[in-house]
Amino acid sequence: MRVLVTRGEPEAGRTATLLASLGHRPLVAPLLTAQALRATVDVSGVVAVAVTSARTAAFLPGDLRRAMRDLPVFAVGDRTAAALRDAGIPDVRQADGNVAALAGLIRRAGLPPGGRILHPGGADRAGDLAGALEAQGLSVLAVTVYRMVAALRLPETAREALASGEVDAVLHYSPRSARIFADLVMAAGLSEAAHRPLHACLSPAVAEALEPLAAPRVISSIRPDEATLLGLLAT
Repeated sequence: MRVLVTRGEPEAGRTATLLASLGHRPLVAPLLTAQALRATVDVSGVVAVAVTSARTAAFLPGDLRRAMRDLPVFAVGDRTAAALRDAGIPDVRQADGNVAALAGLIRRAGLPPGGRILHPGGADRAGDLAGALEAQGLSVLAVTVYRMVAALRLPETAREALASGEVDAVLHYSPRSARIFADLVMAAGLSEAAHRPLHACLSPAVAEALEPLAAPRVISSIRPDEATLLGLLAT
């Protein structure tokens, strides 16, 4: 299958590699690009750091990166943990891949009550880490170090492939990127062409964001993980 991948890099590249290993032909056309933001970080009173996105490691300010070498750092999952270790952070403890598991890992760490958890990341974040930890007497200070900027038009490679009927499936990973895809496709006059492919969505919320496109072949993953999502391509 010719599969259109619209997520941002570096995730899009990893997905393309997985697709190729399964015998598919990936077409990478990111609709979101990471942009660094200037961030001033006060680490006084900070007892730990929590990170919920692997991309965050590439955008950590130098002063925060140095401070994190002397603090316990909690990562949401294995990819985030690996990115932090690659960035030179020695004490990284990883959860099982979601914010609830991350909050549980932090609660069990025995951090001092009243301590602050620094949470660097993007402008848009999933889950409520602060709410999950406030009952433990821990406060969470969110620091925005990057944002994802939406494409203003459909990438030419994606436009040409859709218009020519070459795309067999499109992968959608987030409600925001799905909305951007629908908006850009309609703006390009390609709504009818975008009705031909299968639209495989990571969750029902992602599928709901595609509704303005009125595509007839939209399917949601029963679990919000990439392996299950890619399995939809065999249906």
